[in-house]
Amino acid sequence: MSHRTTAEVIDRFNRAFVHHEPDVLDDLIGDDCVMEAIQPAPDGARYEGREACLAFWRALAGDRTRQFQPEDVVVLGDRATIRWRYRFGDGPADSVRGVNLMHIRDGLIVEALGYSKTGAELIEVEPHA
Repeated sequence: MSHRTTAEVIDRFNRAFVHHEPDVLDDLIGDDCVMEAIQPAPDGARYEGREACLAFWRALAGDRTRQFQPEDVVVLGDRATIRWRYRFGDGPADSVRGVNLMHIRDGLIVEALGYSKTGAELIEVEPHA
């Protein structure tokens, strides 16, 4: 296996979701990978190990009824931040924005922590005067 940079890993990871190509993920996930999904609140489901993370991501990438759109990607060393929008319908309210904090080691994803804006109003905040 050739050593991939963090930017190359993240580019391939994003491409798997944008183009609905789950097979692209197969050689990107480390054996000790830990992933925290955006749901359920407040902490998200936690997946541990290559097979658990890969199964979750393959199902998501293969779902052609939904669309993942990276909005911004920042790579710093072995870390990356992916800001994204996830569309699950055709209406203007049928999407959610979020961010994934990624950690790459030896060309493989070993940690992915997902966070998103919620569709429900949990706290009413008064604007500052």
